[in-house]
Amino acid sequence: MNFTIGILKEYLPERRVAVVPEGIAEWVASGISVCFESDCGWASGYSHVAYEQAGAKSLERAELLSSSHLICGVQPIESSDLTYLQRQQILLGLYQPLSRRPAIEEFAKAGLTLLSLDAIPRITRAQAMDVLSGQSSLAGYQAVLKAATLLPRVFPMMMTAAGTLSPARVLVVGAGVAGLQAIATAKRLGAVVSAFDTRASVKEQVESLGASFVEVEGAREDRSAGGYAVEQDADYQRRQQAALADRVRQSDVVITTALIPGRPAPRLIDQEMVESMRPGSVVVDLASAAGGNCSLTADESVVVHTGVSIIGSSLLAAEKAQDASRVFSRNVERLVSMNLGKEGFALNRDDEIIAGCLVTYGGEVVWPGYR
Repeated sequence: MNFTIGILKEYLPERRVAVVPEGIAEWVASGISVCFESDCGWASGYSHVAYEQAGAKSLERAELLSSSHLICGVQPIESSDLTYLQRQQILLGLYQPLSRRPAIEEFAKAGLTLLSLDAIPRITRAQAMDVLSGQSSLAGYQAVLKAATLLPRVFPMMMTAAGTLSPARVLVVGAGVAGLQAIATAKRLGAVVSAFDTRASVKEQVESLGASFVEVEGAREDRSAGGYAVEQDADYQRRQQAALADRVRQSDVVITTALIPGRPAPRLIDQEMVESMRPGSVVVDLASAAGGNCSLTADESVVVHTGVSIIGSSLLAAEKAQDASRVFSRNVERLVSMNLGKEGFALNRDDEIIAGCLVTYGGEVVWPGYR
């Protein structure tokens, strides 16, 4: 088969790799040539030798880009990489088409076919390819570990000779995949956990994990939003802020995960709320790349305000790079394998999975969500 798949090395601080060595076995067995950028997996614990033993060939970045039919990465390629690419080559990764419009239009102009994994539709048939769910789960887990490390007290109740230490109180804002994993992890560490979400439909899931649900009635839900929350009206937002302010004041740790696709993250935790928290408290904001749920958040930074540490990080999953890469790789393998034909990657635009994540094709932006 005259078809080559290339695996790119990411630029730090990204530590994940799109495909791990064990992920290429099926491709090599089917006659596909696989190449990898030298040391592409070093930051996530996968050696250069492991890729070679799996049947892949090491190439420098320029040669890999110019010779691969399908190029797999985690983060978008740089504009400088376009020099080496040719029309009709296929790029696969987390391209976030709604927030990277200039780059997307540049890729379209170059005649590249772009598959953005964060745009894969959340349907039953695509669950095995749902990159966001796997990475969000790891991010929720890591958010709790970071908070537990930084908080100057323990999470569980402890009996000591000097008396009893009360458990930490954790508030999780947003009960999607990341939020639910954060709840489960905080509970396993012994904290008292509560959670808020505008979607009343997640109440049962929250309570099944042992957390209390902070409910504000009257929220609008939209099933077509793919499981995400939707923007609420002004009256609901006022009541929401009042309920959150009371819970934030009582909490030692607040973990925020609320996102609205293609929009800035909703501002849910304001400066006054942060100032109501006890010194030493911790806020972990998983929505920092979209502006943050906390008004004091700075992406990829730790801000300390009145003794409260606010951690902004959009790369929490990458801090567990080995498992994050393994999960990411499985998602990529399944998407690619589903579309492999006798001549290589057969792009079936009538398939709803491909139609949902195909962003550029034939010199145009074709993604239906692109306005």
